[in-house]
Amino acid sequence: MKLGYINYLNCYPFYFHMFEKKPLPDVEVIPAYPSQLNAMIKEGKLAMSPISAAAYAEGYNDLVLLPDFCLSSVGYVRSVILVSKKPIENLNYSTVGLSSASQTSVVLLKILLQKYYGLVPHYIPSDPYATLHEVDAKLVIGNEAMMHETEPLPYVYDLGDLWLNKTGYPVVFAVFAVRNDVLDSNEKTINAVCQSYQTSLLQLKNNAPELIACASLRYPDIAYDIATYYTLLKFEFASQLKEALMFYFSSAHELGLLPYIPSLQFYGR
Repeated sequence: MKLGYINYLNCYPFYFHMFEKKPLPDVEVIPAYPSQLNAMIKEGKLAMSPISAAAYAEGYNDLVLLPDFCLSSVGYVRSVILVSKKPIENLNYSTVGLSSASQTSVVLLKILLQKYYGLVPHYIPSDPYATLHEVDAKLVIGNEAMMHETEPLPYVYDLGDLWLNKTGYPVVFAVFAVRNDVLDSNEKTINAVCQSYQTSLLQLKNNAPELIACASLRYPDIAYDIATYYTLLKFEFASQLKEALMFYFSSAHELGLLPYIPSLQFYGR
């Protein structure tokens, strides 16, 4: 079975046991950016993967979600940021670069700027790095948001923090999805992946230093303190986060940024 892996520091805690302790014999792990995993699961090239929350909204008829896992933040998290040459309030009609790496964060930024700041920027595709050569501001996510800065960044806004302040809700950046057409043939393997995820998260809870040391070796360019970073993330898909995800879907649909408000269909229920 082909299993996607978001090749970022934030996803590593789910895969620690699988990578470092006990590989799953029937599982081929495919590392990629979230946007690439979104496309691969949609095309049937992956059976199971963490994907952008926004991607689930577009393909939910073909997918079910793992009910226990997500990648979320309640407020500040530092790995989804808007870097800017000027204050966010002054970005009306300015050029804003959008990283193609993640779909959720692009939609999140557009909701914030349009609905909560009343802005109409000019969006263009951009590389994933925190540089402002050809744009007034830029969305930067994942590992690239936590590397050493190569140039001065006059303004840096954490989107998780902005979203919490404006809406009162956390952000669910990624969910874990399985294609409906592989459920019957891969039930045993899917359950083994879920068990591996649970074992990894227990390692983070009960013996974090080993996991953090391995994460540091895998991602040596991270300038941010990894132990602190992992305390800011939420990995368990609690009911509060499911409610927050539905609010995000509704907000995006209201502005025409998502085609549907999907129901949350869960694996095994």
